Amino acid sequence: MKNRFGFDESKVAGAPYWSKPQLGRRLFFRHVGSAVGGYMLMPGAPMETVARAAVTTKNTAKNVIFFMLQGAPSHTDTFDLKPANGMPVAQFKPTEYNGLLFPQGLMPKLAGQIDSLALVRSVRAWANVHGLMQTWVQLGRNPATPLAKLSPHIGSVVSVELAKKGSVLPTFIALNGTPRVASGFLPVANAPFMLTAGAGFPNTKHPDGSDRFASRMSLLRDAETAGAPGASLGDSPDEIADWKLRSQMLMYNSSVDQIFNLNASERAQYGTSALGDACLTARNILKANMGTRFIQITYGGWDHHNNLYARLTPMATEFDNGLSRLITDLKTEGLFDETLIVAQGEFGRTPGLNGAGGRDHFAQQTALFAGARIRGGRAIGATDPLGATIVEPGWSRDREVRAEDIEATIYSALGIDWTTLRRDSRFGRGFEYVPESSQDRYGPVHELWG
Repeated sequence: MKNRFGFDESKVAGAPYWSKPQLGRRLFFRHVGSAVGGYMLMPGAPMETVARAAVTTKNTAKNVIFFMLQGAPSHTDTFDLKPANGMPVAQFKPTEYNGLLFPQGLMPKLAGQIDSLALVRSVRAWANVHGLMQTWVQLGRNPATPLAKLSPHIGSVVSVELAKKGSVLPTFIALNGTPRVASGFLPVANAPFMLTAGAGFPNTKHPDGSDRFASRMSLLRDAETAGAPGASLGDSPDEIADWKLRSQMLMYNSSVDQIFNLNASERAQYGTSALGDACLTARNILKANMGTRFIQITYGGWDHHNNLYARLTPMATEFDNGLSRLITDLKTEGLFDETLIVAQGEFGRTPGLNGAGGRDHFAQQTALFAGARIRGGRAIGATDPLGATIVEPGWSRDREVRAEDIEATIYSALGIDWTTLRRDSRFGRGFEYVPESSQDRYGPVHELWG
């Protein structure tokens, strides 16, 4: 039965580990109801009463690469390893690295990079519904609230904060998938620019050649200058001119072509896969330093309700090949310490196998972090022997880590004040970067930096 927020309350994640499930659900929905006006304030609200905390950002990252592990990988078979419940232990080779248990047989290359990885094992999803939580993770807030459609993607907030005029590439690029949300109330220039890695950069050549294209653009500019200002659906002539200029900078640009046209030898180093192509493209984008600051890579197919181990192994291998090589190359290029890498699904999987040899949806999960000078080779938080409940949160707020906290962590790493409230210039609304910042409800997991 759906509640007034538009999703089935029976599928909502259980209460925090310290409380009774029924009480936790009631408090959660009461909390969500109070939050509707808290992160998108309508005109007339007493904006001057919204408190601001004196925050200190980490400011260690210039860029972010965010892996959306769509479909929700099994945390107990990957980043919160629990060698039980039917796992092929001999194949997975659970290996302890300074007290951190990791599936060396499943992801051997990442095992070799373990000193660079931090695993936050106290993450808990708000709900066990794919579409809802995929959107929630990318928004950093509840997408079922009335004003959620006006809320921007985390990458769009990064774009509006960090975009530089004259940059060749868009500030926010999405590879191998369509983000669940776009720029919301922010200008469309902050929306994700979507590409399929390995397919080249689209529409960078005109069929009639460069000279003919330049001539036509000149005629178009003359016609627009002579026309009525603001005739194009309310956009100002300056905005239109800026868009066209940015588009032209991408065309007939050999530097752009080099980023997106991948060669076979480098593809092989990344595993010759769609995920590997995306990791290689992300490396090229950051190496080129043409203005992109936030890259989302979508890697789907983790919804393993049946035949888990036959399906998990090839996916984990692709992820192992792609991410491990990306880390290696970012280090070689001197980009690793200024790039925050985050990888998470929408939730985790049940600790026990079901009758079909798979795992079903489950609130408990783990998020992987690397780069941006975080301290690797360790886990933050701990779960019980089955990976079902949190026994140690492992961070200063002494509770489970939520999507909103990860959002705040990304902003802090980039030097963005996560308590910022930005007004919508068109409608006069106020948008809190992280919901309920005025109440200090969520915050960064600064323990990642030790």
